[in-house]
Amino acid sequence: MGDAGEIRLQIADDAGTGGEEADIDTTPATAAPPPISKRLQWWALVLVNIVFVLAGQSVATLLGRIYYDQGGGSLWMATLVQSCGTPIAIPLLLYFGRRRPKSTRVARPPLLKIAAIYAGLGILLAGDNLMYSYALLYLPLSTYSLICATQLSFNAVFSYFINKEKFTALILNSVVLLTFSAALVGVNNGSDGTNSSVPAGKFMAGFALALSASAVFSLILSLNQLTFDKVLKSDTFYDVMEMQFWSNTAAALVSVAGLFISGEWSTLGGEMHGYKKGAVSYGMTLAWTAISWQLTTMGMMGLVAAVSSLFSNVISTVGMPLAPVIAVIFLKDKMDGVKVLAMLIGLWGFASYIYQHFLDDAKIKKILAESSADDDEHQTVKLATE
Repeated sequence: MGDAGEIRLQIADDAGTGGEEADIDTTPATAAPPPISKRLQWWALVLVNIVFVLAGQSVATLLGRIYYDQGGGSLWMATLVQSCGTPIAIPLLLYFGRRRPKSTRVARPPLLKIAAIYAGLGILLAGDNLMYSYALLYLPLSTYSLICATQLSFNAVFSYFINKEKFTALILNSVVLLTFSAALVGVNNGSDGTNSSVPAGKFMAGFALALSASAVFSLILSLNQLTFDKVLKSDTFYDVMEMQFWSNTAAALVSVAGLFISGEWSTLGGEMHGYKKGAVSYGMTLAWTAISWQLTTMGMMGLVAAVSSLFSNVISTVGMPLAPVIAVIFLKDKMDGVKVLAMLIGLWGFASYIYQHFLDDAKIKKILAESSADDDEHQTVKLATE
């Protein structure tokens, strides 16, 4: 909660300067409006990032399933589209880079240090994306979703040890409910069987890869938050876009290298012409998948910077129960009572986490009101004694 720290700092500054201004101006200072305005901006930013995560993740998952169902089979291509959408971030990166205060430019860590961090995150991200691609190939989509739900539990552990995240009863309740919600969807779909062409004898490999990918993804989110807090010491929109751009660019370069080293690049022409919906549909599927994943990444990075890696993972898990709804609309899947129950549990867990932040907001407003009242009383007493 970076803005909470800014609010506390603003209170301290106002309290420290209020007494000196009383000798010149008898008008009481009002400290509350600017911080409240910042909180409203913070909530607006968080809501935009939530929409990016939920919409982007849902569309990307749907297009990824369509890619395999319509004849796509390149694992490295499926990995590449998860990180190659970075060019859409260039205009925003340039725009906010020009508006960045000069003070933040001077205070930044050495370029070599930042480059090493982004490169390391990119390599981790490329490996994580590849594991997800293999897991989705080896497992039914329902089982894949069930195992991926464990990333929230992994993130809770990493957030506690790496980011010193504190847990309240409401946050723990949210984590448990969202995990159960995603697991319920997976168990229910798993009992219905699958129409996907899953390779025989690959279940254990897929299980291990999905579990490992979930753990690595949670680790990446915690490392992103650690970079914002300890290295960059800033979580502005420019910092978010910069980290997203360079880490994803590094991941895309690793994926391109894997595509050529593995020899899969030579099969892409035949794959495109053999695509059931045609070559144009093949290209559009890959392009929109890349854009959707980029928006998802942008939203998740924004939530990590604005709130925490745990909250980002909570929102990502909320999107898992949405998959059946999308499947019903676009793939004519069956919607039963268990899936409806899973979505309700997911919404309950989401509301639990949001309510915790509502309580945090109420606490901050109380601190602001008390500080403003103390400041006014201090000025009144000083004026009365003069």
